[in-house]
This record gives sequence, C-alpha cells and structure tokens, in this order.
Amino acid sequence: MEKGIVRIEHGVVRFLKNWTLPVAITVGTVLYLLFYHVPALDTLGNQLSPVFDVVFPLFVFLTLLFTFCKVDFHQMLPHRWHVGILVAQLLLIAVTVAIILWLKASSLNPSPSTIDQILLFEALLTCIIGPAASAAPVVVGKLGGNISTMTTYTLLSSLVCTVLIPLVFPLLERTANVDFMTAFLIILQKVAIVLILPLVLGWIVQHHLPKLRDRIVAMPNLSFYCWAASLSITTGITVKNIVHSEATILLLLAIAAASFVLCFVQFAIGRAVGRRLGEEVNAGQALFQKNTALSIWVAYMYLHPVASVGAGCYVLWQNIINSIELWQYRKENSLHKVS
Repeated sequence: MEKGIVRIEHGVVRFLKNWTLPVAITVGTVLYLLFYHVPALDTLGNQLSPVFDVVFPLFVFLTLLFTFCKVDFHQMLPHRWHVGILVAQLLLIAVTVAIILWLKASSLNPSPSTIDQILLFEALLTCIIGPAASAAPVVVGKLGGNISTMTTYTLLSSLVCTVLIPLVFPLLERTANVDFMTAFLIILQKVAIVLILPLVLGWIVQHHLPKLRDRIVAMPNLSFYCWAASLSITTGITVKNIVHSEATILLLLAIAAASFVLCFVQFAIGRAVGRRLGEEVNAGQALFQKNTALSIWVAYMYLHPVASVGAGCYVLWQNIINSIELWQYRKENSLHKVS
C-alpha cells in the first residue's frame, strides 16, 4: 500500500515537473473563474488583489535574478542573429501598420466590420512590436541554447522597442495623449526595473557572493518555477481581461485565432533566420516569445482596450508552444541517453 502511494506521489511530481507551464496556465484560469463565479469569495479576492500586484513583479524579478546568476557575461556580445531577428520584427511591424493605416484611410465612416478588422490588426501589432520576453533566457537555457547571447538580445530588443513603441502608435491613434518623451521614460523605467536591475545584481552575486551563487546554481530549475508562478498570475489577468471585454464573442474568437497563427508565424520565421545565422534555438525564442505584460500596457496606453486581448491570448499560446518544445527536447535527450 505504501509503495503504491509513493509510486503515485512520484508520478504526480514527475507530471508537475514535466508539464509545469500548462499546469500554471490551468491554475491561473481555474482560480480566476472560481473567484469570479463564487460571490462568497469576493471579499477574499479584494484582499488578495493588492498582494498579487506586489507578488507578480517580485516573481519576475527573481526569475531573472536567478537566471543572470548563471550568465557568462564575457559572451554577452552582439551577434549576427540579433540583427536578423530585429530586421524580421521591423518588417512584420511595417506590414501590420500599413494594413491598419489602409483600413483607416479606406473609409471616413468605417462600418462595424471595418472597425473590428482594425481592432484585430491592432491586437496583432501589440504581439509583434513588443520586446523579447524577460523570461526568454530561462526557456533558452532549458532548451540547451545560449543564455548569454539571449540575454544580450533581450536587452537590445527592449531598448529598440523603448524607442519604437512611442514612435509607431501615435501614427495609429492620433488622440493618444502621451508624448514621445513621456512614453519613452515610462517604458525605460519598466525595462530598467524588470530587466537591468536583476542583471546588475546577478553580476554582483557572481563576482562578490560566490557562496550564494553556488547555492543558486545548485538549483537549476529555481528560475523556471518562479516564472511558472508569475505565469499563473498573468493567466488570471488575461482571463479577467477577456471576461470583462466589451468586444463581441466573434471578435474575441478572431483575435484569439489570429494571435495563435501569429505565434507560429513568428516562431517559424525566427527559426528560419536562426538556421541561416547559426542560432536556431535562440532566434526562434527571440522573435516569438514576447514581453506580453508590456504589450498589454501599450494597448491600454495607446489603443482600444480590446487590443490588449491579443497580447493576453498570445501569452497562453507562446507558453503552450514552450511546453511542447520542452517536452520534445526532453524526449530527444532521453533517446540519446538510451542509445
């Protein structure tokens, strides 16, 4: 009996370890829907809301700090694939912006269907223009890629988007009341707190706190599990935005489907560029894995709130793809060990 219980426990632990991201997404979805549909939990939900506001950035911060404690800072140099991915991203942005401007110019009094098309492409734009996800180095490390060069690209991508976002979005929504410099400083502040600060602290731990560094390195999945915890919170926020959205069901389904296709398109383009430039794993993650929290903020700042649903759906799709990648990588590694 005891052996059976132990076997079940090991099976549950193995399942949770292998499928951490889908479990995190499921937990975030179920918990939000539970609080939403059970009135008795309203008081508890109101009490927990400010707690999550503090816990979420803390988990993101710790995810990056633990990752940067293992980065080889001597390898953090620009690479050809960085340029290739940035060019691919700029081309996708240019095409999407051109479509939106064409839709807006085609009619002085756009019909409801045209408005829905504009919102659809604006939602997709938020998923394209966002910088590489802060957690991208975590996934790259789990897939056997180069954490150091991925970290360099994440920084580079964030700085480029800090300039690009305030330049592009006022072209689409001229009523936006945020000037370039204000938006630039706000985005730069977000990037500095979420990305640059843990990078600096990671360097300090590596070079001046060797005992702490060794403890962190001895727990290779620590950053991954911190990221999974933040993913649960992000999923709950995404479900909340969808549930409270004013858009029609048809438009929400269209945005969800289009963001799903876009996820694969960016993943495929990134992999194709990476194959040509010698960094397939890193380049694939760099183009398709996005900082969706920043994208959602941008949508609310410049566009219609419905546009934020695109980035909200995108975070679910990209983590499902990440789960499949990790499963495939584990499977290939186990086959190599057997052979």
